[in-house]
Amino acid sequence: MNNTVQLGLKQNWRQFTLLVIVNAFVGGMIGMERSIFPQFASLEFGIDSKIAILSFITAFGISKAITNYFTGKFANKYGRKNLLLFGWLVAIPVPFLLIYAPNWNWVIFANVLLGISQGLTWSSTVVMKIDLLGQKNRGFAMGLNEFAGYFSVGVVAFLTGYVANKYGVTPYPFYIGVFISIVGFLLSAFWVKDTRLFVQKETDTNFTSKLDNVFIETTFKNKTLSSVTQAGLINNLNDGMIWGLLPIVLLSLHFNNSQIGIITATYPAVWGIGQLFTGKMSDHYSKKQMLFLGMLLQGVAILFIPFTTNFYDLIFIAVILGVGTALVYPTFLSTIAQVTSPNQRAESIGVFRLWRDLGYAIGAVISGITADLFGVEYAIFLISGLTILSSLIIKFRMPEIK
Repeated sequence: MNNTVQLGLKQNWRQFTLLVIVNAFVGGMIGMERSIFPQFASLEFGIDSKIAILSFITAFGISKAITNYFTGKFANKYGRKNLLLFGWLVAIPVPFLLIYAPNWNWVIFANVLLGISQGLTWSSTVVMKIDLLGQKNRGFAMGLNEFAGYFSVGVVAFLTGYVANKYGVTPYPFYIGVFISIVGFLLSAFWVKDTRLFVQKETDTNFTSKLDNVFIETTFKNKTLSSVTQAGLINNLNDGMIWGLLPIVLLSLHFNNSQIGIITATYPAVWGIGQLFTGKMSDHYSKKQMLFLGMLLQGVAILFIPFTTNFYDLIFIAVILGVGTALVYPTFLSTIAQVTSPNQRAESIGVFRLWRDLGYAIGAVISGITADLFGVEYAIFLISGLTILSSLIIKFRMPEIK
């Protein structure tokens, strides 16, 4: 059976392309909430506290993080496709819960389900693409995967902002989520194939030494893996702050929903498009230098947000933030794939994604509490400082890898 399995992009381009399309639908589910949620919380439920508004990101981040870990751990046991399908089933109720929510607790529950769904679906598509390609073009593969997901976040964030501006913050923007979840499930059910045989094929020719304890090594001990993991956590920590606080900042500057949609969509759109280039770059250039520069750019861009009130200046900041994030996102995953053995790769990626997506929750809590106590600008300064510190950890702790 293994003799019929061939690794590589050219040999598996149909399945690879399908998984890219599926991940675009996965990303769209997050974009549904990206530009309108603070206003949704205020208008529908009378919630104005920053920490209360950001509670939905906390719920999302924790549930996604934990699910990432178990998706990686169970990928070999239950099959990538089965986990992908279950993730889509969990996603289908989410937009309906948001449309009919009688109180904020329903919104929190919807985001717990969204986090579980994202952990299952996004992690599965990441691992399946790496399985198909083998050892070559991993960065390129991750660039395409993350491009599809995050460009879709940006497109849907713009669409929901546009629809909300024209028809109101509920229910019409959430109908987009109904369409995305159903189509994503059908594509996965009828056309996606499992990739466990590809793992066995690569195992026969890959002699990367196994980690003694995947969780401990990825989190703390291995200098490469732990450096990547802390940067992933900080990256999503600042993304959680941008997701929750940037629309609040823009509302305070009296931008309308369409303008807020454009600014909040620019960051993930540039992030997404940029990964078409940075993913391939990570196959040829220093991964360490790309990670350092990317985290530094993010930190500097965030630092300038409180000093800016002009629409076009904010667009420029969103572009720089998107470029910085594009430099690191596919590079995180291709680095982990390079330094782990095929049989441990899914689990190590799961551990990385556990910590990375806990960054959403930690960022939402830290920035929400700081914003409520001292003001939004101080929350932004704090997150900027943590991001710059993370870049220095990459600079001085992470070794160069070939």
